[in-house]
Amino acid sequence: MTSSSVYASTHDAATIRTHEWRTIANSAAYLIPHLKPNMKILDVGCGPGSITIDLATNYVPQGSVIGLEYSSKPLLHAQKNLDAAAAAKKGDNNNEINVQFVQGDVLDMKHLFADNTFDVVHAHQVLQHVPDPIKALEEMRRVVKPDGQGIIASRESASMTWYPKLPELDMWYNDVYLQVGRNLLGGNPDPGSFIHVWAQKAGFERSMITCSAGTWCFSKPEERRWWGGIWAERVLDPDYVEKAVDRGGYCTREELERIAAAFKDWAEDKDGWFTITHGEMICRK
Repeated sequence: MTSSSVYASTHDAATIRTHEWRTIANSAAYLIPHLKPNMKILDVGCGPGSITIDLATNYVPQGSVIGLEYSSKPLLHAQKNLDAAAAAKKGDNNNEINVQFVQGDVLDMKHLFADNTFDVVHAHQVLQHVPDPIKALEEMRRVVKPDGQGIIASRESASMTWYPKLPELDMWYNDVYLQVGRNLLGGNPDPGSFIHVWAQKAGFERSMITCSAGTWCFSKPEERRWWGGIWAERVLDPDYVEKAVDRGGYCTREELERIAAAFKDWAEDKDGWFTITHGEMICRK
């Protein structure tokens, strides 16, 4: 069994901050109409747990949520975030947050979860970082409840666009970001426009798949400074430099430094605009 280990970024501090920003409102709003207070949910690729904890706290308070993550490092942050959320609820009549974090591989969950267990299996920006996304969806399908009772919810980036069109950012996206993720590591960067095709290959009927789209847009000054600053850090993280420069040969260290500077320049441009389009799907078996 191949490990889910083709994550193009690293679990550096900047990447963790990016993932901790994610909530149901900004990253999984399409799932809200399907949630009920007593549901049992599996959050695949939970990272530092911000969506996992949000689900348990605000959407399924009488239910339970398990966050599954293949890497131990983000789970340390997830537990700290859970402890902080529980401390913030002290004094409430019900201060329980029914969340459990588990280290494991979405490609091989048989030893962790039985068939037909969960009401919802959720995955945000996960399939693109798995070497066999169809196998991952098959495993997610196995553990979700049958007969249309349970759902799989998946959201993946489909495209990135920005203004002004700085050549260094074009180089970052086309020559580094896509190349490291796809050719060096064997992932599938930005697959949002065809995740429903993967779902059909994993056994879902097309009539049981509902597609939608969502966006992130960074245009306000504080949004630009946050997004540009995080990416300026991420492209210079030592592990990412090792992948892009030493292993892949897709750029030089000096070019990554120019890319980082360009992200900072973009962030300070009053007309700066960056959007990521996501493909979303709800699948029933």
